[in-house]
Amino acid sequence: MINIFVVGTAGSGKTTLAHTFNEWCHRMSYDSIVVNLDPGVVKLPYSPEIDVREWISLEEIMKEYNLGPNGAQILAADMIAIDLKNLEERIDEYKADYIIFDTPGQLELFVFRSVGKVVIEGLGKKNSITLFLIDPSLSTTPTNFVSQLMLSAITQFRLDVPIINVLTKIDMVDKEALEMIMEWGKNPDKLHNDLLVKNPSLYYQLSEGMIGVIKELQAHTSLVATSSETWEGMEDLYTGIQQIFYGGEDLEKK
Repeated sequence: MINIFVVGTAGSGKTTLAHTFNEWCHRMSYDSIVVNLDPGVVKLPYSPEIDVREWISLEEIMKEYNLGPNGAQILAADMIAIDLKNLEERIDEYKADYIIFDTPGQLELFVFRSVGKVVIEGLGKKNSITLFLIDPSLSTTPTNFVSQLMLSAITQFRLDVPIINVLTKIDMVDKEALEMIMEWGKNPDKLHNDLLVKNPSLYYQLSEGMIGVIKELQAHTSLVATSSETWEGMEDLYTGIQQIFYGGEDLEKK
């Protein structure tokens, strides 16, 4: 069993990718399910096999504890960690090979609070991987792209499991911009040079340190380009996951 945690900033396409990758797995006869870990989501494009909204209600939390939406989201995230046994038992009922976790819309709720580490450690770090989603519309300048990579690096540091950077919504950016983003992912020196061109006096020392981190995590910066509209990149994403856990060997299809 592989636990696949889909994380990223708000609007990066977590829910859509979780749904699309799950559908792709089904089409390829791989045994997968989706777990919704966002108690605050109003509408989903899929029917999750496991949904935390069945036992954690954001509206009830707001009423019971006299909290606003943000406070309720924080408390709800903590409640997922506290009630981890319930989540484990529900997952065990399915015996699926791939468990795709659609995490809360706000990155900080899962990555910067305890819930992410508690859930991953409880379900098994050795069987877990993170997909960090990068929105290309927020990555068309060197500065913005470096910011996304640094968030990814922090996520890897916090959760301490293998990570794959996934560039989403590639059907929504022009070819030239996409090629540039992919080149930055492959070539940190190119990214560094382009960063310095913008403002060499301001970015020199800062960018030196950032690029140093990115170079240390060179494999981590490789991008898998995907589109949930065309399903482009789903096979590459699956292959990347298999490479990390099985050296590229497929699990037996169901």
